[in-house]
Amino acid sequence: MTTLIKTASLIGLNASEVEVEVHLSKGLPSFQIVGLPDTSIQEAKERVRAAIQNSGFKFPRERITINLAPAQLKKEGSGFDLAIAIGVLKASKQIIDNDEFNQTLFIGELSLAGKIRKISNCFSTIVSCYEKKIADNYIVPSDNINQLYAIDYLKFNHCDNLKSLVSYLNKNKPVYIKTKINIETNIQYDIDFSDVIGQESAKRACEIAAAGNHNILMEGPPGSGKSMIAKRLPTILGNMNTKECLETTKIYSISGFLEDSTQYLQNRPFRSPHHTSSDISLIGGGSKAIPGEISLAHNGVLFLDEILEFKKNVLESLRQPLSDGVINISRANIRVSYPASFILIAALNPCPCGYFGDNHNHCCCSSLQIDKYRNRLSGPIRDRIDLHLIVPRINLSDYQKQTSESSKSIKKRVLEAKLIQKNRYKDLNILSNHFLEGKYLKYYCKLDSMAKTLLNEKYMEQKWSNRAYFKIIKLARTIADLSKIEMINDEHIFEAIYFQNNQWS
Repeated sequence: MTTLIKTASLIGLNASEVEVEVHLSKGLPSFQIVGLPDTSIQEAKERVRAAIQNSGFKFPRERITINLAPAQLKKEGSGFDLAIAIGVLKASKQIIDNDEFNQTLFIGELSLAGKIRKISNCFSTIVSCYEKKIADNYIVPSDNINQLYAIDYLKFNHCDNLKSLVSYLNKNKPVYIKTKINIETNIQYDIDFSDVIGQESAKRACEIAAAGNHNILMEGPPGSGKSMIAKRLPTILGNMNTKECLETTKIYSISGFLEDSTQYLQNRPFRSPHHTSSDISLIGGGSKAIPGEISLAHNGVLFLDEILEFKKNVLESLRQPLSDGVINISRANIRVSYPASFILIAALNPCPCGYFGDNHNHCCCSSLQIDKYRNRLSGPIRDRIDLHLIVPRINLSDYQKQTSESSKSIKKRVLEAKLIQKNRYKDLNILSNHFLEGKYLKYYCKLDSMAKTLLNEKYMEQKWSNRAYFKIIKLARTIADLSKIEMINDEHIFEAIYFQNNQWS
């Protein structure tokens, strides 16, 4: 006879339904799996055989054929073990058939003793299946249940071992757990902008970046506080909403970075890869097209310290995600897209020795060395960074200051500006001012006469590119939102130009 069990295969962030068809027929005992399985699924034959026998059930001494449909979809991973075992037991009539099977999805790895082991991408798979309504009910490993409570109104159950699962399924009316998501609203950080003494210009730039999702380039000598400032940017970004929490958690689940005790990620990500990172580790890819650092920073901050020390090809690979907020990875046998909407903070020294323009130390670099050093960052990448600012060394008098504005007060202004943008773009697929373009840029960024005059004069004087011209306008739009002013005036344009042209000279 033939029986059918539901499971799923994850490609990128999207799960596809897989039907495990089990056919028992007369003939010499054999066990075959077809349907484009990878090596780990082929090895499932021995895991399933041992798990069934060690759980006290009879393994059919017949010709067993397992088909994973659709056949053209490549299947990977050990999460198919449980569905295959349940299919074999159901086909051999050791599990009572009932209507629940038609809308129940099974996922999990089996040990030889029959224990149901966790799988690393369980959260991402179940969330995607739930969004696509592939199944109504889910059976998952017990070690994955903490993560699943983040999925709103999911019906699922869990078991530690195959024996208890079969006993549960043989009951006439299986009971499923119903979940309801509960996002925390009071997220605490151990760091705060009040720790940063002085550097008012840098803190203002971070406020503008947080309010409009703009990218920042910080330039300054070693020890000036660039890393300290960058690490505190997430504290003023505001909490993630339900959609952002689930999306971020899915990415970490695929990457294997989601801890067993973690239901879902609430703090905005902060990723700081080393400058020796390869393009694959930063962008993502490899044989299985896993997410890279830019996707792990989705909905948060990507900090590239010593950005000029990164390889040129690594930096150039940032062009598309910085513009589109998504990274498309194509390999010979797989094509996936991962979200990569983040705020980039890049930090660099003004010269190879690090002391150009520093009043406390003498720079030993020639002008040729300085120009060559700075040219490692190409024009197209610079064009995609909205705010350029100098972070000078702090004077002793600044250290003696007792107070500095806290993240809480800065965050309040940021959230008010974000609310203005949310209401303004509520009927559009625009998240913030940074993503304004085309006709929307002209419609939502109206300038008064003095602002237009100043902008046009600077455009001719500085010989900006079109990208740089519109970048100034978007920056000014965010600055105006922070001031709760709808019409952009010359003060907003002037501050935007200051942060765009602020460089060592």
